[in-house]
Amino acid sequence: MTECTSEKLDLGRLGRRSVVADFSGGRISSDSGGLLLREVDRRLRLTERLASCFTDYRNPDLIEHQVDELLRQRTYCLALGYEDLNDHEELSRDPLLAALVGKPDPTGVDRRHKKDKGLPLASASTLGRIERTKAYATKQTRYEKVVCDFDALRDVFVQVFIESHKAPPEYLIIDLDPSDIQLHGHQEERFFHGYYDHYCYLPMYIFCGEYPLAVKLRPAGIDGALGASEMLAPIVEKLRATWPEVCLLIRGDSGFARDELMSWCEQNDLDYLFGLAKNTRLTSAIAKQMEQARREHLETGAPARRFRSFSYRTIDSWSRSRRVVGKAEYLAKGENPRFVVTSLPNSYFEKRFLYEELYCARGEMENRIKEEQLDLFGNRASCHTFRGNEIRIWLSATAHLLVVGLRTLGLAGSELARAQASTIRNKLFKIGAQVTVSVRRVYVQLSSAYPLKELFIDVARRLRGPPVAAAT
Repeated sequence: MTECTSEKLDLGRLGRRSVVADFSGGRISSDSGGLLLREVDRRLRLTERLASCFTDYRNPDLIEHQVDELLRQRTYCLALGYEDLNDHEELSRDPLLAALVGKPDPTGVDRRHKKDKGLPLASASTLGRIERTKAYATKQTRYEKVVCDFDALRDVFVQVFIESHKAPPEYLIIDLDPSDIQLHGHQEERFFHGYYDHYCYLPMYIFCGEYPLAVKLRPAGIDGALGASEMLAPIVEKLRATWPEVCLLIRGDSGFARDELMSWCEQNDLDYLFGLAKNTRLTSAIAKQMEQARREHLETGAPARRFRSFSYRTIDSWSRSRRVVGKAEYLAKGENPRFVVTSLPNSYFEKRFLYEELYCARGEMENRIKEEQLDLFGNRASCHTFRGNEIRIWLSATAHLLVVGLRTLGLAGSELARAQASTIRNKLFKIGAQVTVSVRRVYVQLSSAYPLKELFIDVARRLRGPPVAAAT
């Protein structure tokens, strides 16, 4: 190939020297920390298992990019900070990314068509076929025919969570919460939501600790708790099939304090702890405690709290009475009452502990949603079709699970053990490296000036163990 001189950029002077730059450095990657993602994926066998959740109706004789390779390319790049498909027009040339994806020809010199020579990875249009495939696609469909099974995806996520435990847990807290994804176009099933004050979707997320278990895209013109029991049922069934003795607590905000969901939990021997929106009956039930808190605040000047546990039933929406814990809090700005409804008995769960330790801890789940939406681009609903956007949020959840796996398997006990995905990306993934591809090896020469080289080496060694789950 003809070597063209790239345009030099004049960037001022440094003493007697001029500072110039160009793009003639050759095969240099800025994402060499992605090597750690590849090792996490290998340990979890994540994309390998997720690929089995897709039915590929493409002609096998014409396929150059297998489904597992497409999933790796898309999810690795989400974790590395590339949110859009059009980023892959240039990324498809990256030999290091091709090696991470598993391409035996990381330079692309052996591609079938002349126009694809030097492009080892899938283009944006090829990657987009997964998102554009309709649920009823068949072999006769012309282009987009890689069909996703969302239930199978959920089962893989739950199985990865189960495999993260070396011993059966005594109890698990399952958090569920809806969130909004703002829409800027005319996507299918968009709806204006008065609370969020924009057109949006209203996806439902289910987590256990930091592990994502399921996500479901929903239109915004529905009740926030709609479909919660249907999402929980297969997850609960799989967890109990693995750990018959485990105690499960379902936790959520006041949007889930619905009789249908609480009755379902009671019928299935599940404990629950939900926020409860205040009303005049509830606030009057803690009036005595609020007055005590007010007096303490006036004496000390500090926030004061009192708690009361009592039985409560709505006038017509609940089928039975349930335990409610009220927080009577008085602050400098005045009264701040809060309530939760629960199936947990008073004899085992004291009211202050129930609210402050158990319920308030659900805020961590909201941080995980923010991490998935903001750091891993789970709020990018740019497809016109509703189904395509649901696949997108599952891909972001996959990237999130890879980051969780890295924290669990590689970063435990380190300074980045609890770091957000964006921090891990900036400190561990964005490393400059010279990439040399020969007949025998792909040689990645990382920057000698990288400040966290000892941590990187330690993490890489930890991740070199056998897969967590043996192949079936």
